[in-house]
Amino acid sequence: MTLLPPPQLTLSADEARRIALRAQGFLGAPDRRAGVRGVLRSLGAVQLDTISVLARSHELIPYARLGAVGRDAVERAYWTDNHAFEYWSHAACILPVEEWPHFAFRRRALRARGHRWHVLADADRSTAAVLDQLKAEGPLNSTQLGGAKNGGPWWDWSETKIAVEWLLDTGEVVCTERRGWKRVYDLAERAVPTGLLHDDLDDAECMRRLVAQAGAALGVATRSDLADYHRLKGEQVTAVIGDTGLVPVEVEGWGRPAWADPAALASEPRGRHRTTLLSPFDSLVWDRPRTERIFGFTHRLEAYTPKPKRVHGYFAMPLLAGGRLVGRVDPAREGRTLVARQVTLDGPKAVQPAADAITEAAGWVGCTATRVERVLPETLRAPLADALQHAHGSA
Repeated sequence: MTLLPPPQLTLSADEARRIALRAQGFLGAPDRRAGVRGVLRSLGAVQLDTISVLARSHELIPYARLGAVGRDAVERAYWTDNHAFEYWSHAACILPVEEWPHFAFRRRALRARGHRWHVLADADRSTAAVLDQLKAEGPLNSTQLGGAKNGGPWWDWSETKIAVEWLLDTGEVVCTERRGWKRVYDLAERAVPTGLLHDDLDDAECMRRLVAQAGAALGVATRSDLADYHRLKGEQVTAVIGDTGLVPVEVEGWGRPAWADPAALASEPRGRHRTTLLSPFDSLVWDRPRTERIFGFTHRLEAYTPKPKRVHGYFAMPLLAGGRLVGRVDPAREGRTLVARQVTLDGPKAVQPAADAITEAAGWVGCTATRVERVLPETLRAPLADALQHAHGSA
């Protein structure tokens, strides 16, 4: 059994909340000069998802922190000049290219396993054909490689799709871009800068770096928080945490050991709080138990819940204001109108932040009008309508 060092500091739950907000980029002035790439480097991982309501989740992440940065600028920041790649972290994520060596442990584990979801009928022939085509023709998506499906359900992949995904899993191929939501694949030797193109780091060094990075991105975290960030195992975190530089702390009310990034403890978190709608896949809230512990806010993605059983809506986005989660907005778009299918607010104090967040989001995605369909509690419908009217008038 690994003995944990005693905590060096006790933090209040409120201090821990503010530390987490600053670490995630929601407290204090945003680094606009670093922009989207700075957000990616700071977070260490930006989750991708197929759902697009206001915009896709990887667009919503920098928007939530920086404000109305152009959507084309977001894509360029991610995908030009070999600054990033897509790989398996918390889920399918955009990652800073500097982190390529630290995912060697995962590439090795997949190689040792021999397959991911699908098994190749003729691995040598199929992978060689994909590599030869990429070498000859440059970056290609699965359709350009010969087709992704056999004609059955979405998981009925073609041999070519299985082959290129296996090469992605094991590091011979890199996803360098999403174009029309399709992965664009290239040879790792072309996509990853020479100094980073290696699997030289052993598993312990990979874990040490990823746990330290998660600690910096979270500010203060439990072992399970740290493990969840890049989907490591708890015992992997325990094995390296003493070498990460993270500081043992006690957080009032958490009831479990925690660690903080020394930089997060160096100064008191102060500054302006961001008011914004959050993607359910935002790293501030993607870990549901952590979100409940820090914010007292229970959130579930209901996109895959049958409509009659939904409580807050298909893609209900948590509303962040004043450093707290104070409601939810389930958005949709009808032409140039942003529709709030349902707005659920914690109380009257959440009305103005909701109006501000809805209005800003509408402008960001090019909508010129907003419409609210349902408000809970119903007593806040009229105040929200007034606040939205005023926000539009002053926009």
